[in-house]
Amino acid sequence: MKILITGGCGFVGSNLAIYLKKNKIGNKIHSLDNLSRRGSILNLNRLNKKKIKNFKENKINNKALQNLPKYDLIIDCCAEAAVEASKKEIDRVFFTNLLGTFNILKKCAKDKSHIIFLSSSRVYSIDQLNKIKKKKFLIDENFDTSGPKSIYGYCKKSSEDLIKEFSFLYKIKYVINRFGVISGPWQFGKQDQGFVSLWIWKHMNKKKLNYIGFGGKGLQVRDVIHIKDVCQLIELQIKKINKIHNLTMNVGGGKKNSISLKKLTKLCEKITSNKIQIFSIKKTSVYDIPYFITNNSKVKKIYNWKPKKNFTQIIDDVYRWMFSSKKILKKYIK
Repeated sequence: MKILITGGCGFVGSNLAIYLKKNKIGNKIHSLDNLSRRGSILNLNRLNKKKIKNFKENKINNKALQNLPKYDLIIDCCAEAAVEASKKEIDRVFFTNLLGTFNILKKCAKDKSHIIFLSSSRVYSIDQLNKIKKKKFLIDENFDTSGPKSIYGYCKKSSEDLIKEFSFLYKIKYVINRFGVISGPWQFGKQDQGFVSLWIWKHMNKKKLNYIGFGGKGLQVRDVIHIKDVCQLIELQIKKINKIHNLTMNVGGGKKNSISLKKLTKLCEKITSNKIQIFSIKKTSVYDIPYFITNNSKVKKIYNWKPKKNFTQIIDDVYRWMFSSKKILKKYIK
C-alpha cells in the first residue's frame, strides 16, 4: 500500500509517518508539506533520516497535487488548526481547511484512493457546549453540530460532508476521526494549539502565562490524547479499511485524561520544580468553550481500541523531549 500524508511535517503528520514507516505499514510513505509552520524544518529532518520523501507543496495547489504519484490511501493531517486564527485569517483558514480537502478528494476520485480524515471536536455547536452543566459529561458523535462552531470548525464539518458526497459519487472508502486535544513530543505549542506542550515549556523556562476567559481562573477542561495512541488507532484503521469504512467517530483521551488548566499548572510545577507567574484575563473569546471530554464508546466498540497513555505519561514524555532538546527548541517555541 502506498500512503500519502498531507501535513506530513507537522506534529501529527510527522509522528504518524515515522510510526507507519517503523512498523512497516504500507510499502511506501510520502509526505506533502509546504514547510510553512514553525518547527516543520525540524520534522523534515526527521523524515529525511527515515528516508520518507516530502513534496514541498500546498494542498490548495490543485495542479501540483494531481501531478503527484498515485496512492492507495491519503491521510489528511494538513490544517490550520488554531481556532482563534479563524477570526483574523479567515481566507487562509478557509482555503487550507476546505479547499485543500476538496483538492485531495478530487485526487482520491481520480486515483481510486481511500481517505482517512483528521477532523476535530470543534465541529460541535459552541452554544450547546456552553450549556453543559453536568461534570464529566461525555460528548459523543450525536452532539449538536448545527450551530456556530468557528470558521475552523465549519470548515472541518464541511470537509466531512464533502467526503461523504465524494464517497457516494465515486465509491471512495473513508474514515473520519473527530480528534480532541492531541499532545506529545515534537509539538511546538502555542496558546490555542498545543496548550499542554506550551504550558510545560513556559514552566521549564520560567516564562509568564495567562489564564484567558471564563473569569480568568484556569477552570476550562479538556481531555488529551497521546500522539502514540493516535498512531496506533490509525494503524488499525489502515489495516481494516477494506472491511470497516464510511464512518465518523470521536477520538480523545476520555474522562481519565481530562484536566483543567489550573490542575495542569500544578503538574507542570511539580515536574519542572518551577513556579511561574500566571496572569488572569477575564474576557472570553467568542470561540472559546469551557469544557470538552470525548466519549470514545464508538471507536472502542468498532476497533477494540482505547488510549493507553495516561495524562501523567503524556506530561512526562513531553517534558523529557523538551529537556533533551532545549537548546534547539528555543528557536521554535516562544
